[in-house]
Amino acid sequence: MIDKRWIGHAMPAFDVLVEAGRLRFFAKATGQIDPIYTDLSAAQSAGHPSLPVPPTFFFCLEFEAPDPAAIRTLLGIDYRRLLHAEQRFSYHAMAYAGDTLRFEQRIEDIYEKKGGALDFVLRCTRVSNQRQQLVAELRNLIVVRNNTED
Repeated sequence: MIDKRWIGHAMPAFDVLVEAGRLRFFAKATGQIDPIYTDLSAAQSAGHPSLPVPPTFFFCLEFEAPDPAAIRTLLGIDYRRLLHAEQRFSYHAMAYAGDTLRFEQRIEDIYEKKGGALDFVLRCTRVSNQRQQLVAELRNLIVVRNNTED
């Protein structure tokens, strides 16, 4: 059972510079066919100052944390018993290549189901740009299997 005293715990914030090359790679890998995600001229013609961040790319940027496993380590979660249950994104403003984004992660909730056989950990992350403008909110739910039988 994961200790519920960690509900509300905030991890140290970290900053990530959004690089155009990574945006292009992600857009190609995810099948984005709109040239605004890969061609700066097309993006600017569409009214964007630079290449926009493709949908769901914030999930990748969140792995740029100094220790991407920090919450797992803090809570004592064995990654072999970990399942990714849900990922949600709420978008508030556009982000672009060249932006420096700040990620602020917080453990929003910890609860159990199936008589304690499963623990759920909800992590919420606020993403803001270099102007302190809220860009997105990420919600990540993981499940930890507590049974010792495989």
